[in-house]
Amino acid sequence: MTPATTPPAESPAQRAATALVVGLIRHGVRDVVLSPGSRSQALALAVAAAARAGAIELHVRVDERVAGFTALGLAAESGLPVPVICTSGTAVANLHPAVLEAHHSGVGIIVLSADRPAELRGIGSNQTTVQPGIFGDLVRADWDVAAPVGAAHEVDDAGDLAELAVRAAAEGPVHVNLAYREPLSGAVELPADLGAGEHPAAGDDERGTTAPGDRRDRIVLDLEPDDATVVIAGTGAGPLATELAEKLGAPLIAEVASESRFGRHVVAAYRDVLRGPHGDAVARAIVVGHPTLSREVPALLQRADVEAIVIRTPGVEAYDPGRRARIVDGVRVHGIPDPAVVRRWVGGWVAMSRAVLESEAPDDPAPDLGAAVSEEPSVRAAFARAEMAILRAPVDRRMLARALWASTWPHDRLVLGASRLIREADRIVPGKRIPVHANRGLAGIDGTISTAAGIALAARRAERRGVVRVLLGDLAAVHDAGALLAPLPEDVSLHVFVGDDGGGTIFDSLEVAATADADDFTRVMRTPVAVDFAALAAAGGWEHRRVTTRAELDDALTARERLLLVHVPLEP
Repeated sequence: MTPATTPPAESPAQRAATALVVGLIRHGVRDVVLSPGSRSQALALAVAAAARAGAIELHVRVDERVAGFTALGLAAESGLPVPVICTSGTAVANLHPAVLEAHHSGVGIIVLSADRPAELRGIGSNQTTVQPGIFGDLVRADWDVAAPVGAAHEVDDAGDLAELAVRAAAEGPVHVNLAYREPLSGAVELPADLGAGEHPAAGDDERGTTAPGDRRDRIVLDLEPDDATVVIAGTGAGPLATELAEKLGAPLIAEVASESRFGRHVVAAYRDVLRGPHGDAVARAIVVGHPTLSREVPALLQRADVEAIVIRTPGVEAYDPGRRARIVDGVRVHGIPDPAVVRRWVGGWVAMSRAVLESEAPDDPAPDLGAAVSEEPSVRAAFARAEMAILRAPVDRRMLARALWASTWPHDRLVLGASRLIREADRIVPGKRIPVHANRGLAGIDGTISTAAGIALAARRAERRGVVRVLLGDLAAVHDAGALLAPLPEDVSLHVFVGDDGGGTIFDSLEVAATADADDFTRVMRTPVAVDFAALAAAGGWEHRRVTTRAELDDALTARERLLLVHVPLEP
């Protein structure tokens, strides 16, 4: 006998949650990341139904920290805001690292946190804490929305809130805290015409939202080319820095994650050149993006004899280590650089950089193909031995960084973790126009693989069918090991290269390495981890390779596996 069923109760929570999701989709949202929970079930069911209808792509992640950085990667690659849904309590706090990074890098993620209604707050209710304002000044807007009661206006209000959230997220993260009262879910009813909306232009709220409104006049600085200017490109700079350097006839100091490291003006070995007479001759430095990878750049910007100009990135704190830079919204160049001045000023920087690179990290010598077919057996044998020696050479940091850089092309993506390896790459890799990402807003080690997964997912939807490669250290890999357990579609190619040198060897360059007890330093600074990377890969269904020689590295860089974890043991 079939038991009688009771029709589901009307759920104001579900109606309001569905209206919010529909509004987000109609204002440009294409991806949603979700971590499961009870209090957020109305939102979860609404986005699941929208995904089933083909209106969005839904990405489910059990760990909120993984979810947050996946949303960050999706938003960074797509340029569209990405909501991340979580339940109440500690779930919200687990999103804090991703919100921090989004704040400092100007990436638009929208935190949709479910919460208890007013009557259950402040009385010790289960999984209830103070969620409104939990992210402080990190978010561009913060709404605490009362639990819906079924009033007619609530559907329209939810749609308006979605629009405001998307607009505020144009310059960084947004928090929408949503109280829900039981029944927490019900039938999901989507509009028949739900589909792709248009992503609106960023703007400030005209109706009283806490999103910051920037109504000031734009400051555009007029400059002329000279022989004492350099352009500095940090993370987020993009092609603007390259164009500006060429218009000004200036050397380009472009960090490896700036996406500006290309063109005739690039000075790859900028650290060494800045420490010499060329650096002493600088009188004006123009900063685009957020430079974080050297001590020489902040030292230059703090010099009293250098005029520092910073081009503002919307929503991001201006980089001003000397606390005296002129902050502007843009630069307008008048005049054309004198070719003779460019040859002397820029040419000197570029020549010095090339000399440094050739002395420290020479390219593989071109093979003597004539020797390979020589009639003399001894010559052919010598050629074979030389080639074999190259292939058997052990992998070190520089070889690893150079090889990944050389193997990445415009249809690929390269993601660099906050470890010693990104600094090695920044020291030695030549100019090349490829897509590079690094979480340098706060330069934390957390979330690197999750961010790369988000980038891969967004690139897939845009039909960029290359490989997303990740280069990071062993500590960063272990810190985000949960990302290896998250599901990824069959047509995503993500290859993670872990440079394992036994912990945080980046601390070896700090004073503490020389003053601390050696055992204590190893235990609390280097913090080596004993991880079976093959077992870790298998747990998430990834292929695994262990690479120790140049030949094995070359083979891994041309691998056809979809999800690949490459473990590269390195000498400390």
